[in-house]
Amino acid sequence: MLKKNLRWLLKLLYRVEVKGFEHYHSAGQRVLIVANHTSFLDPLLMWLFFPDDITFAINTQIFKRWWIQPFLRFSQVFPMDPTHPMSLKDLIHHLQQDTKTVIFPEGRITVTGALMKIYDGPGMVADKAEAAILPVRIDGGQYTHFSRLRAVVRLQWFPKITITILPHTRINAPLDMRGKVRRKFSGHILADIMTEMMFATSHYRQTIFASLLEARAIHGGKHTVAEDLERKPLSYDTLITRTIAIGNAIAKITVHGENVGVFLPNSTKTLCVVLGLQLHGRIPAMMNYSIGSAGMISACKTGQINTVLTSRRFTEAGKLDDEAHALARVVKLIYLEDLAEKMNGLDKAIAIIQAKTATYWYPKKAVSPDHPAVVLFTSGSEGAPKGVVLSHTNIIANHKQISARFDFAPQDTVLNFLPMFHSFGFTVGTLLPVLNGMTTFFYPTPLHYAVIPEMAYEINATILFATNTFLAAYGKKAHPYDFYKVRYVVAGAEKLQESTRVLWADKFGIRILEGYGATETAPVAAVNTPMDFRAGTVGRLMPDMGFNIESVPGIDDAGKLHVNGPNIMLGYLLHDNPGKLIPPESIYGKGWYDTGDIVHVDEDGFISIRGRSKRFAKVSGEMVSLTAVEQLATQTWPAALHAAISIPDSKKGEQVVLLTTQKKAAISELIEASPGVAPILLPKKILVVESIPIMATGKINYPAVTGLAASQLKIR
Repeated sequence: MLKKNLRWLLKLLYRVEVKGFEHYHSAGQRVLIVANHTSFLDPLLMWLFFPDDITFAINTQIFKRWWIQPFLRFSQVFPMDPTHPMSLKDLIHHLQQDTKTVIFPEGRITVTGALMKIYDGPGMVADKAEAAILPVRIDGGQYTHFSRLRAVVRLQWFPKITITILPHTRINAPLDMRGKVRRKFSGHILADIMTEMMFATSHYRQTIFASLLEARAIHGGKHTVAEDLERKPLSYDTLITRTIAIGNAIAKITVHGENVGVFLPNSTKTLCVVLGLQLHGRIPAMMNYSIGSAGMISACKTGQINTVLTSRRFTEAGKLDDEAHALARVVKLIYLEDLAEKMNGLDKAIAIIQAKTATYWYPKKAVSPDHPAVVLFTSGSEGAPKGVVLSHTNIIANHKQISARFDFAPQDTVLNFLPMFHSFGFTVGTLLPVLNGMTTFFYPTPLHYAVIPEMAYEINATILFATNTFLAAYGKKAHPYDFYKVRYVVAGAEKLQESTRVLWADKFGIRILEGYGATETAPVAAVNTPMDFRAGTVGRLMPDMGFNIESVPGIDDAGKLHVNGPNIMLGYLLHDNPGKLIPPESIYGKGWYDTGDIVHVDEDGFISIRGRSKRFAKVSGEMVSLTAVEQLATQTWPAALHAAISIPDSKKGEQVVLLTTQKKAAISELIEASPGVAPILLPKKILVVESIPIMATGKINYPAVTGLAASQLKIR
């Protein structure tokens, strides 16, 4: 009767919902139930809502606490020390009696809100006892007053609590594995099970605006989430109100499903524009203004973009008036200042009311989570910009994948200087903090090497996302105390140089976490974490991502990486077939993305990049098509033969070198013949040669070309 009454009370107060009971019943008799530990309520919840007389394996320190004593009279409790061998052996014997036993592998209640360290012991117990592992996710307990997050999150009196039971699994350690190696392996597998559980039970199939409303409900409407150089912080309430206001205005001049160009800088206003477009089913197409007007015009053709949003203040300050005028000749250029002038008091009042009531009306008009959320442009294998279309699910899934491996807190501040037209800057630098209760501070350019460390110091930045090129430059300019608050520095987009890693470790005491990805993977595919780190690698794949390694002739211990998962793009928009979405597909089937990167994956799943099969160079984190460089040279000197290659550059990552048979070829001549093309897309050096090495098939022999360039430049 007591159990029944308590169950009724908790169900009334916390609206407790249990999902997946079928998995509980199918797990068998010998089961180790592993659950995340959100609060002091967790054992009580599982005792009340799980059938059978399950046993609780509880840490001996917790076992001695006064508040646990009443609970001991009503349930079977197995006191244990996860670090003590005999205690673990006793638990193994207990499980072998075909019992269902609950254990919290973290060994403590979370103080971050995310998964904490997973002990090896429980994994070894399941392995030795040959027990099924039943993962259980408890969500909502972390927001109660029974959690240990009082100074971390906004606590609620009676938040909804959900208990999700996933299908059972097993350790399956190799038979020949023994001792400490087997224990470590079992713990490693259990940690992966828990991480996969956190992602699988997350709410990632939703739109970005729905996720924004969910974040407001969790963290409160007054919680600050965005700021820029105007130093006017935006709360969730203000952000949602402005998003609705600008979204309503844009909806009047665009149509549902239309790709709308966004030619704007990093700022809170741009954030509102992007969210406002998505609110009404319009798709922001982020214009990469660093590639010049010719590249942007090409992108507009590829994406069938007829309307581009910009700002006079931005184009004037950024000296981009020429680019704006060039765009205005081919598309309808709308200035935000003009839209703002047309907004009256009634429009603003409607936006305020809609913001207050969004939870009720938005679900009825929301687009599908699989609807395109953004178009981001790359340079493309043939030189013309290629559109990468990401859905709402792609982006939110990537956030939840990252959150399953990292702990983020509402107190965190991200200094975001990566442009929004870059996938790293858009998905991770902009939307990740906004949709997860952190604050993102927008800085308009990553090129102010002396200013950005000062900004990090001034705003108390705790998280930085950057490329090697920028981190190296900031490291040299910064005062040793500028990054005193920073706890995460994540490097991506290009290889992290050892000199950069050492500089940050020695000067600031910060370990850079190197990751890997592509626009097509939304963008994070793999990353090192504080708990899962291996120097020289780009970390392990995100949860729920599969991979295959395609063998490459001449390479024995590596191959071409193919990946799939919920964060893989909807598809490409190609220049030769404007507006048509081409879904991802590789030799492994539909939905697979061929990264084109040659990688080695070790026994623990850490990925090492060995090289790229695609003919691209990464200059300061930007992809530069070597084919496009050759095309520019051919247009300039049609009678000569040209070959573009990339060589290492300590400052920029790589630099492009053009070999040509054109006598007296000069970069100035190439620039003059390539109006509207950004300098980053032109070669750094031109080498005039007698002939370009050709293979028997008539194709250019690029390895020989690289050797020829190395001999002339005296590269060892």
